[in-house]
Amino acid sequence: MKHLLNTLYITTQGTYLAREGETILIRVGEETRFRIPIHTLGGVVCFGQVSCSPFLMGLCAEHNVPISFLTEQGRFLARVQGAFAGNVLLRREQYRWADSEEKSARIAQSIVIGKIANYRIVLLRALRDNPDRSESPCLELAVGRMARIMKDLREPLSLNIIRGKEGEATRIYFGVFDHLVLAQKESFTFVERNRRPPLDNINALLSFLYALLVHDVTAALEGVGLDSAVGYLHRDRPGRPGLALDLMEELRPLLADRLALSLINRQQVKVSGFRTTETGAVFMNDVTRKEILVAYQKRKQEEIQHPFLGEQITWGLIPHVQALLLSRHLRGELDAYPPFFWK
Repeated sequence: MKHLLNTLYITTQGTYLAREGETILIRVGEETRFRIPIHTLGGVVCFGQVSCSPFLMGLCAEHNVPISFLTEQGRFLARVQGAFAGNVLLRREQYRWADSEEKSARIAQSIVIGKIANYRIVLLRALRDNPDRSESPCLELAVGRMARIMKDLREPLSLNIIRGKEGEATRIYFGVFDHLVLAQKESFTFVERNRRPPLDNINALLSFLYALLVHDVTAALEGVGLDSAVGYLHRDRPGRPGLALDLMEELRPLLADRLALSLINRQQVKVSGFRTTETGAVFMNDVTRKEILVAYQKRKQEEIQHPFLGEQITWGLIPHVQALLLSRHLRGELDAYPPFFWK
């Protein structure tokens, strides 16, 4: 089992990262704030005006520690990584599957089933925890509609139909998402999913968490030797990590959506941490981003039982396990890709 490695998040503007032996120096102005051994890290994520020395990039490449650059609000810009590792035969098989619509549909169908199942779990838990709320009938209706979609997905379907079912379930889920917000309703109201830029506080929070999740999933896929750009549900597009977007679909409700709701309902994030620009775009301040990062890292340390393996692992290892299971399916060691179902 792979050990859970930490991700270093840099949010302070003007930070400079440099190499000193086998450690990363974190400098702000003339002051060295921290020294972190490279072997303790699984990735580095830089937000906004953060720069790195070429020698540090070389050190990270040697130790297979990717460096991701994002805007302050979490939009992906670029990624620096060393030589691509892994078995070339596995990647060739991945490409062959991507060229086959039938095989792509098989993997996409498993992913979509996992995503919808986890959507339902989020709604069912909300019903269980708050059975007497006036919104309960709406949530129950949404759960029932998703169950019917999952029933349709039991039979082999074309890729376009699978995408249509996924889109329908997503509309149902986000159609009742506002009912899951139990606190600060005057400041955190959800109408619809929007991004690039997000137009309300909840969408800004979700987009930021999704950016963190896609970084972790990308690292997990590349760690087992897969090409994160070549997906099955998400087709090829320059600059888009299609396979990472595929694999994160089943994890979005659990690692991002539930955390966003928890942060709002427990009032760990407040309206004062968000601002709206003249164009209507909503951005978070530095304090709020740090609060979210801390909560995200804590969530990744929590342990659960993996439903397929039957082993206790942390949430942070779920992307790595799912990437490994997908690679074994592509090699022919598993008859099908087992998506992650939360129970």
